[in-house]
Amino acid sequence: MDSKQVQGAAPDAWGARKWAGIGAAEVMLLLVAAVWGGSYAVAKQATQQLPVMEFIALRFGLTFVVLLPALKPLFNAQWRQGLAVGGLLGANLLAIFVCETFGVSLTTASNAAFLISLCVALTPFVEWWLLGQRPAQRMFWAAGLSAVGAAMLSATSPADIAVGWGDALMVLAAFLRAVMVCMTRRLAWRHSMPALTLTAVQSGVMALGAMAMSLATSNGAWHMPPATASFWWGMAYLVLLCTVFAFFAQNHAASRSSPSRVSLLMGSEPVFGALIAGYGFGETVGAWGWAGGLLIVAAAWWVTWPSKRV
Repeated sequence: MDSKQVQGAAPDAWGARKWAGIGAAEVMLLLVAAVWGGSYAVAKQATQQLPVMEFIALRFGLTFVVLLPALKPLFNAQWRQGLAVGGLLGANLLAIFVCETFGVSLTTASNAAFLISLCVALTPFVEWWLLGQRPAQRMFWAAGLSAVGAAMLSATSPADIAVGWGDALMVLAAFLRAVMVCMTRRLAWRHSMPALTLTAVQSGVMALGAMAMSLATSNGAWHMPPATASFWWGMAYLVLLCTVFAFFAQNHAASRSSPSRVSLLMGSEPVFGALIAGYGFGETVGAWGWAGGLLIVAAAWWVTWPSKRV
């Protein structure tokens, strides 16, 4: 619906439509948060059975096959633009998943889930950098709180605060996620493409990129994936829920809402991640780590909380 169609609508009616749409988008994003929260523990187990790059290639190769029917809209006069947009976003997404997957293999799943939510505090600054929209004053405070929380999360006590390689990779992945949200907003808005089509192109780019990187770093060696039921159930969860559904929801929301609002899902994702890692996979988070993680979550929710300014 364009602006001309709503010019004659009453302000109250338009406001009701607007807030109803936002409510539906936020419910979808919270569902994504719950699904993604469980992905860290599942991915950590899978990467113990298959090298990281081969795992990424398999995951997104299967996703591309599932989404092949969604490529139909690309067969038109603007297919080059569609491939360019999907290719650029797919390359950025591959960088995110390389950092995330190596990161979660080097740290705990609960740490990974908390640290990725730094994306929420970083998104307004990336939005300022890429889209020219200066963040509000509270964003600077929230970013500082998130940084303190990230340092606390990787320590067992105040005396040994340090950031390991796994934690550092998760922080880099959080920054790249913020870039991804802003790039999706900027590019998908200019070149209208169905969310599933964009997800399919991204998945193809990621599968090919991960396969090429794996072959280049292993002298052409390739491992067969394990035949265990746990591995394939985990892969089904990651492909169908964490990738097909979640990326569709994120792409759908990112092209229709502000990047800071879309990153709301990152604010609740670590809560689900820590709970699933703890109760489902037996991980433990110390009191100091919980304090740091909840500080990150609090900063994330503060960033996305509606301003009182009219």
